[in-house]
Amino acid sequence: MKGSLAALALAVAASAAHAQVATGDYIAEHGWGTLKVKNGGFEILAVGGNGHTCSLDGKLKGMTATLDDAGDICRIAFAAKDGGYQVTPTTPETCRAYCGARAYFEGLYLKPARGCADGARAKTRKAFKAAYDAKDYAKAARLLAPQLSACARTLGPMETAGLRNDLAIAQYHLGRKEECLKTLAPLAEQAGRKDDDLQPDYPPSDWEEFKPLLKATRINLALCRS
Repeated sequence: MKGSLAALALAVAASAAHAQVATGDYIAEHGWGTLKVKNGGFEILAVGGNGHTCSLDGKLKGMTATLDDAGDICRIAFAAKDGGYQVTPTTPETCRAYCGARAYFEGLYLKPARGCADGARAKTRKAFKAAYDAKDYAKAARLLAPQLSACARTLGPMETAGLRNDLAIAQYHLGRKEECLKTLAPLAEQAGRKDDDLQPDYPPSDWEEFKPLLKATRINLALCRS
């Protein structure tokens, strides 16, 4: 029995020693960053408040990466989780050098669900616009509706707000006002507040991005409540 346990422990240790971060494209939970793994290397781009970013790239050795900037060592650990990877700087002070003041790259990066990768979402939005411009509102709604559920974990808040407004106005044109209001419900509380009350909650560039989405939400809520 002892021999079997020892052999099992050695096998587990050997497996861990040879673990590798799988090649592929990953999106951070809530959509604030991307991780690309290819040919034994990685690239991370993350966006934080006010447009601040993190940008890192380098080689992977097993489940770790080491970046050396003139002797300042940034070490990063990758741990498999939920079909993706939890990325953690193990030397946080030196790793901060790769980020702007309001940005960070630590977090969970997931394999996007089917239809939720960057290219697939862009293709869907283009098809939606073509259908909407052609006044084929039923097709437009069918194209966007699945993204709200399928892509929820990897969509950022601004993209989600835009998606909800586009779907809601298509539903309005179909006479489906109750569905429109349900689609906009997560945005309704903020839409009901004054801009002066909301603005302090956002860094300047984020507020400029959110303002037109907020305006669209208010207009669409009024239409679907009429």
